[in-house]
Amino acid sequence: MLEEKNDNLQDADGKVGIETTDSIQENAIDETLATETETKAVAEEDNHQDALDAITNSNAEESEDETLKERHDIPMQDYDTFSLDALVDELRKLIQTDKVMSVKDHIEEIKKSFLLQYNHLIEEKREEFNASKQDPNEEFEYHSPLKSKFDEYYNVFREKRNAHFKHLQSNLKTNLETRLAIVEELKELINPQENIKDTLKHFNDLRERWKNAGAIPKDKYNHVWNNYHFHVENFYDYLHLDREARDLDFKYNLEQKQKIIARVEELANETDISKAFRELQDLHRIWKEDIGPVSKEHRDEIWNKFSELTKKIHDKRELLFESQRANEQKNLEIKKEIIGKIEVLGTEKVNSHSQWLVQIQKVEALRNEFFAAGKVPSDVNEETWSAFKTAVRNFNAFKNSFYKDIKKDQNDNLNKKMALVAKAKELQESTDFGSTTPIMKQIQEEWKQIGHVPKKYSDKIWKEFKDACNHYFDKLKEHKSEENQDEVAAFDNKKAYLDILRAYQLTGDHKTDLDAIKQHIEIWKGYGKVPFSRRHIEGKFNKILDALFEKLSLSKKESEMMRFSNRLDTLSESNDTRKLDNEKIFIMRKIEEVQNEIFQLENNIQFFTNTKNAKKENSIVLEVRKNIAIHKESLEVWKDKLKQLRNLNQE
Repeated sequence: MLEEKNDNLQDADGKVGIETTDSIQENAIDETLATETETKAVAEEDNHQDALDAITNSNAEESEDETLKERHDIPMQDYDTFSLDALVDELRKLIQTDKVMSVKDHIEEIKKSFLLQYNHLIEEKREEFNASKQDPNEEFEYHSPLKSKFDEYYNVFREKRNAHFKHLQSNLKTNLETRLAIVEELKELINPQENIKDTLKHFNDLRERWKNAGAIPKDKYNHVWNNYHFHVENFYDYLHLDREARDLDFKYNLEQKQKIIARVEELANETDISKAFRELQDLHRIWKEDIGPVSKEHRDEIWNKFSELTKKIHDKRELLFESQRANEQKNLEIKKEIIGKIEVLGTEKVNSHSQWLVQIQKVEALRNEFFAAGKVPSDVNEETWSAFKTAVRNFNAFKNSFYKDIKKDQNDNLNKKMALVAKAKELQESTDFGSTTPIMKQIQEEWKQIGHVPKKYSDKIWKEFKDACNHYFDKLKEHKSEENQDEVAAFDNKKAYLDILRAYQLTGDHKTDLDAIKQHIEIWKGYGKVPFSRRHIEGKFNKILDALFEKLSLSKKESEMMRFSNRLDTLSESNDTRKLDNEKIFIMRKIEEVQNEIFQLENNIQFFTNTKNAKKENSIVLEVRKNIAIHKESLEVWKDKLKQLRNLNQE
């Protein structure tokens, strides 16, 4: 058995403990193993030893610092799945514990997970900065309140940890010297010349002092404990003077160890393997530290049974670890798939800001999935993390190349808008409202057609442009307000003049009547424009004119041209170039329609006149010729209208 026989261990100073007869025999056996059966036995012993070593190493570490025992009460979580905010909050909670070493491993895992995520965030921010910076001399800076909080909490932990270590180191050396001195005193107890009662009293005092001696360095733990127990057993074996007391003690120790074995048998069926292993550690500690030896006849048997059960729990723990490793492998596959998706997004070309926002949201979602996927096998952790960072970095570079082009376009847009601002400022004081207003409206339309400019200039340049436009149109509004009074007066005059015009009677003399009508038209024009909402009065005037023209024996063309001339005058007074342009387009289309109609009619008449039996023109041919004449007359009118409209534009 490991802790009860193996005293032939070197301590850190190279000293060799007492070599027992049993250990010499074991060495002899090791040197003579040759058969396959013996090899299997050694393998089985090695398996037992692995289980015992797992317990011993854990207890050795906890013996150095007893606060480590309490870490088992706080479950270790998968901190890689926590967000930065959650990690900081968890750190805040953990540093509030008094026994800081019980949460040491948890805090170090939190630190590792936090820095991985935070450094990744910094890299992204730096890439964004480099892609958008205007000044090449500008240095990258990024301040995170979350990082400041994390540093604050971690510094509290570090100060507590340093204070703990300082106190611990001052005691470990003293405690080690005390325990070594107790071992030396145990060696001297085997003295047949002493009174047995005094010897037993001294022995019990040494055991009590041993229990209260305190923690020792973990690298000395096994050697010191093995020496101590060897000499305790040696004392019992050589104590012949009071066999009855010794046998009672052996019996009591056997009962206590049997109780431990019974409990370990229960633990072997415990579903919570981690909990069972932690309690097994405590039972090993009690077996080794609190309970004395048993008689030689039971020593190997009970130890072997204890170690067999230990191996059983250890094997179940190994199966648990294998299951965890399988989960880590699944997590690895998930993370590889996530990395692959990010790599694909890093090659999909999109051509608009809105589409890139969708791509960025996809990568952010995949990034969160990556951190939530859990741990991967430790041997590929760095490789996986590196692949993830590379995929995200490549995506960002791909995205930034698009925004660099956008930035160039935005600078071009900025120059265009600055030119419009300069033009608007140049015209904002103009009083030539008739010619300036269309230009200002055109400037505004051009502004709408120009795309985005760099954000840092957007508000400033828009304010300058808006102020210049508002300044001009405010002046225009004031001007129109003044004009409105004149337009209302013009309406009143025209309304009164309609009554005069309705009462007018033709004299019967064509020239006199025509001159009179022309005079009425000039008087009407002289009154000026009327308010837009009352322009219906122009229609009433034109209706009276149409009635007078019908009573005159004017040609259709002459009558039509006089009406058109009056219409042009009305349009020109409104200063609405758009309406004049529309009128021009309408006339040109009418000319094209009439020309096409004439062409079609002329083709039709050729069909009838070219027939062999056509001795004379029939009624159909005459009708077609009549229509051609009418269309040609209409064409002349439309051409004259277009000519008059063009002359108006030239003026």
